Amino acid sequence: MKTIGTIGGINIIENDDKSVTFTAGATLDGDGANGQFDELPCYAPATYTGGTLDLLANAGHAGTSGRPNNWFGVVTNNGKVTGTPIVQSATDPCPGAYVSATSLHLFDTSGHRLPPSSPFRYVDSATVPFIAVPPMIIRGVAGIVLGCSCEVFNTKTGKKVVGVVADVGPSDHLGEISVACAIAIGVPVGRTHPASSGGASSPDIEYKLFPGIAAVVKGVTYPLQPS
Repeated sequence: MKTIGTIGGINIIENDDKSVTFTAGATLDGDGANGQFDELPCYAPATYTGGTLDLLANAGHAGTSGRPNNWFGVVTNNGKVTGTPIVQSATDPCPGAYVSATSLHLFDTSGHRLPPSSPFRYVDSATVPFIAVPPMIIRGVAGIVLGCSCEVFNTKTGKKVVGVVADVGPSDHLGEISVACAIAIGVPVGRTHPASSGGASSPDIEYKLFPGIAAVVKGVTYPLQPS
């Protein structure tokens, strides 16, 4: 057993069986939700008439007064924060909503990687239990982390769920989970915008990752994606 590192006073442990464990709170990550399975998209412009998982302000903003765009939470036409957000078309799950991304990228039914503009390229926060981890964990272990299996246990409710590591979070934060993960283990979510509030501030959540072991969630096997 060894300590990979410490974030916010919380030790990240690599166990002798190469699993990774830590205990933290839980903030909500709505990324990747694009209505793939008939649930809410994460972000949409003000003209969108449906609901969203999160507030658009949490995805960035358009440029004003000569300042460039700063869209860090949605897919843009040039792949940069200065680009223009891609809007889902009439044939996409949520026409008029933006496309929200996860770090883990999915394939089509033929095994080809989907283009960045596809809402189906990303892991749906609304329906798939997943977690986001900081770069320290991805760099600190030999096994592939993105796409690997994980377990999330709420010691307060006694509820546990098997999920997938689908996103890379900030370098200074531990404990970020999808909306579906929060609901599964009894962590509160927001009422109007489920990903914009709620969570667990106290370190009641136990996380266990299995680098190198592909996640199987709800019958779907996720790809292991090298960083």
